[in-house]
Amino acid sequence: MTETRNENVTWLTQEAYDRLKAELDYLTGEGRIAIAQKIEAAREEGDLRENGGYHAAKEEQGKQEGRVLQLQQILQNARVGEAPRTEGVVGPGMTVTVQFVGDDEEVTFLLASREESGAPIDVYSPKSPLGAAINGKKVGEKAKYNLPNGRSMEVEILDATPYVGS
Repeated sequence: MTETRNENVTWLTQEAYDRLKAELDYLTGEGRIAIAQKIEAAREEGDLRENGGYHAAKEEQGKQEGRVLQLQQILQNARVGEAPRTEGVVGPGMTVTVQFVGDDEEVTFLLASREESGAPIDVYSPKSPLGAAINGKKVGEKAKYNLPNGRSMEVEILDATPYVGS
């Protein structure tokens, strides 16, 4: 199967998709009702210019609406549950094992959105320096990426297989 390299696509397991969808449903339903009630209760306390409860509730509402927009964007662009690449080629949705060049340490992780944080394995974003460097590489290839301190690190890809969940 071929995968187009669309930066907006987010690969999610079915479990993560269901969890995010349930969060969105709550925030756009019961969550909005609850925050509206908080705002109304604070509004009844009087002068809004000096009403800390009102301002806190409005700030909470803003954060909640921001999360709603984020969830809508993620779910709209999600690719759910399908193995996104051929075994042996690194890409989102793959379980990847790398070895740091000059070191014997091996690290295995899922290359996926941070929204997969419920996975029973460490999750690295395809947009992280390491994720971006290894994306599209094949088993046996090496990739170099920059660390936050300005130095660079090189890894060798040892394995890349489609993530099958827990």
